[in-house]
Amino acid sequence: MTDPTQDPRFLHNPYPTYAAMRSTCPVQPLPASPGGRPSYLVTGYHEAREALGDARLSKDTATFFAGKGSRRRLHPALAHTMLASDPPQHTRLRKLVTKAFTTGAVAELRPFIAQVTDELLDQWPAGEPADFVADLAVPLPVIVICELLGIPQADRPDIQRWSAQLFAAAQPDAIDTASHAMADYMTGLITAKRQNPGTCLLDRLISARDGNDHLSEEELLSLAVLLLVAGHETTTNALGNAALALLQHPTELDRLRDNPVQVPAALDELLRFDSSVSTATFRFTTKAITLGGTDIPAGVPVLVALGAANRDPKRFPAPDRLDLDRDAAAHLAFGHGIHRCLGAPLAKAEVEIALRTVLTRFPGIRLAQPPSELNWRRTRLVRGLESLPVLT
Repeated sequence: MTDPTQDPRFLHNPYPTYAAMRSTCPVQPLPASPGGRPSYLVTGYHEAREALGDARLSKDTATFFAGKGSRRRLHPALAHTMLASDPPQHTRLRKLVTKAFTTGAVAELRPFIAQVTDELLDQWPAGEPADFVADLAVPLPVIVICELLGIPQADRPDIQRWSAQLFAAAQPDAIDTASHAMADYMTGLITAKRQNPGTCLLDRLISARDGNDHLSEEELLSLAVLLLVAGHETTTNALGNAALALLQHPTELDRLRDNPVQVPAALDELLRFDSSVSTATFRFTTKAITLGGTDIPAGVPVLVALGAANRDPKRFPAPDRLDLDRDAAAHLAFGHGIHRCLGAPLAKAEVEIALRTVLTRFPGIRLAQPPSELNWRRTRLVRGLESLPVLT
């Protein structure tokens, strides 16, 4: 038995594979790779939602991998993040950063997001192809999260490069090296901010570390790195995926171009249609469970395919059709339960403002090459384009 998600065609379009697997069984085992462990893949919407909210599925990777002799040298700041923890630790850590990503807090950032978007679009070449990904989808969320964390402008290209390396499929050495580079940088930045405090989010986290919240030094570094990476990586992919979906559906594109005020209402369907996170982060069973009629033993990884769940016809009729009139608010692109993406309001604001501004400034935007020639990032965790050439 082979793993169908390893087929090269899967990266370009995973949805036929997901549909075939889901039609057989919404939860099924995947073959173990050489020297690896067997795991289970969830492709059904209701099963995915159940799994994401099931306390018997732990995210405590330190416990899972303890004593298993891994050869990886991923920096602990990335290996043991808030995402890789369970309550009560997860609850305490999440509470410290929740206020920075509320709807009200994000509303205060909207003028800055709009300003950065305009500045980036000012640089698009006239009469020549622009790369929607490299020229907008990548730099916009990087600039925003770096501004939130107080990262100097001169250091932001390094942050972008290290982050890209962290998601490099089948390149464990590059991933581990990037993890240390980013953690070392943030360690230095935390030291500098202690000597010259400011008012940004990272300064507030430092105060929590030094104040009554008892945020340990390891937790402070881990939170800082997690916010930096998660704060832009998936937003980049969401923005690129949404743009491609519209460019491939002229009727829906025309609708938003003629009435950009409808962009906010279209976001959930765009996020559902091509999720920027293909597979949710690591979970494993703490005890034997039954999910979707499949018995899963204790101590094995369970991979929740968010992209597959969002194309489940039992939840979203005609799921392979982009329908901006669809009520897609229940999509799982940001996950579900206590680990639902903390930065969802910020990500939606960035995607909304960027799309609305592009459609307003460049109403004739179109693809500069056939979709079949586009290259997708070689990873099963996130789904995003390497580039998206467009003509304006």
